[in-house]
Amino acid sequence: MTSAEAIGLEDKYGAHNYHPLPVVLDRGKGVFVWDVEGKKYFDFLSAYSAVNQGHCHPRIVGAMTEQAQQLNLNESSFLYISRLG
Repeated sequence: MTSAEAIGLEDKYGAHNYHPLPVVLDRGKGVFVWDVEGKKYFDFLSAYSAVNQGHCHPRIVGAMTEQAQQLNLNESSFLYISRLG
């Protein structure tokens, strides 16, 4: 998929609450992200949301993988779970 195709799909089906930059990110590692064409960027927006530790941090990916192998989803208002973290 090209950037233009991905942006077209987002424009057609996505919520229009932001006006994003015309960059389609494909992957990230540490402080860097790459677009679908392979161009590398510094991610200066990582602290804006929940990625201030960098993309794909190995300890976080490991914890996510371990948790997903036990329980994927909990409707927290209906049931308790044995692991909160």
